[in-house]
Amino acid sequence: QDKGTKMTEFWLISAPGEKTCQQTWEKLHAATTKHNNLSTNSKFNIPDLKVGTLDVLVGLSDELAKLDAFVESVVKKVAQYMADVLEDSKDKVQENLLANGAEHKFYFSSLDTVPFLFVFKGVNQIDNDLKARASAYNNLKGNLQNLERKNAGSLLTRSLADIVKKEDFVLDSEYLVTLLVIVPKLNYNDWVKQYETLAEMVVPRSSNVLFEDQDSYLCNVTLFRKAVDDFKHKAREYKFMVRDFQYNEEEMKADKEEMNRLSTDKKKQFGPLVRWLKVNFSEAFIAWIHVKALRVFVESVLRYGLPVNFQAMLLQPNKKTMKKLREVLYDLYKHLDSSAAAIIDATMDIPGLNLSQQEYYPYVYYKIDCNLLEFK
Repeated sequence: QDKGTKMTEFWLISAPGEKTCQQTWEKLHAATTKHNNLSTNSKFNIPDLKVGTLDVLVGLSDELAKLDAFVESVVKKVAQYMADVLEDSKDKVQENLLANGAEHKFYFSSLDTVPFLFVFKGVNQIDNDLKARASAYNNLKGNLQNLERKNAGSLLTRSLADIVKKEDFVLDSEYLVTLLVIVPKLNYNDWVKQYETLAEMVVPRSSNVLFEDQDSYLCNVTLFRKAVDDFKHKAREYKFMVRDFQYNEEEMKADKEEMNRLSTDKKKQFGPLVRWLKVNFSEAFIAWIHVKALRVFVESVLRYGLPVNFQAMLLQPNKKTMKKLREVLYDLYKHLDSSAAAIIDATMDIPGLNLSQQEYYPYVYYKIDCNLLEFK
């Protein structure tokens, strides 16, 4: 599939062998290509599976329907999480979602039989691992985002650790203390005029602008400790906000180290996580196709009877002519309805014939919807 075309859906269908299965295949191929290539077709080889009694097959059909839904949900989850992890490079998602290192379409053409239970166990394991890995990575990402948020935002709330320096403060003085004040830019002239007189015992010319954002300046001011309450109270009247801040080198260093640690951890986990998602997407996708193959087999035996004699085929419909393709398939296979009725005892509940649950066609039909793997 060339990179330019979008992944779409595939139709996995089967029809009874005529004189030979090859003939069934040729007939379908001729009918769909006669009208402007309604679909791209390939044979879908399903290995010979052991056939149990009809009752067992009916039970299996129900189980497979549930398994199909479960495996599809895991394939979706892995693909969606890949998109989440790749954050800014959504365009890279597609090339990482390859089954067996090939585009999905090419994988379809060869299948081995895989025991039913094995498929469930394998995919269940992927589902559980994904939960654990996603939870660990999301935690890390969340903690990092919280720290980053603390280092952004307005001067009233953001962390000041990366802004202020030791020399901006009078430290280790019994009597003097340096405060940090947020001064709206509109009121800055007032600040310059007023700050020395907002309380007694403010050190003259002790205020400098240390930082600015869009709306405000961050200023320092040094005064006697016992005047702090008066100063805060008076400053508020002029819309100067004193930030609650103690200069503590140890704490600030710890914050910075924590941020570096989280950032490094996230980078370290990113590569292995993407690789894990790649490999397990492939595994889950392949398991999903196996389930579809088993469903086609079971359904075909239930509908077309024994001995096993049917041809499974994979169609990739042309987006614009899907309706026409349906009509062509109906014309090809509408005669199957009457022969199916002869095989089936009317009291048997054949899942494929349960009209309320799925679309019904005279031929066995399952959709493999790869649109679920597209991310905008």
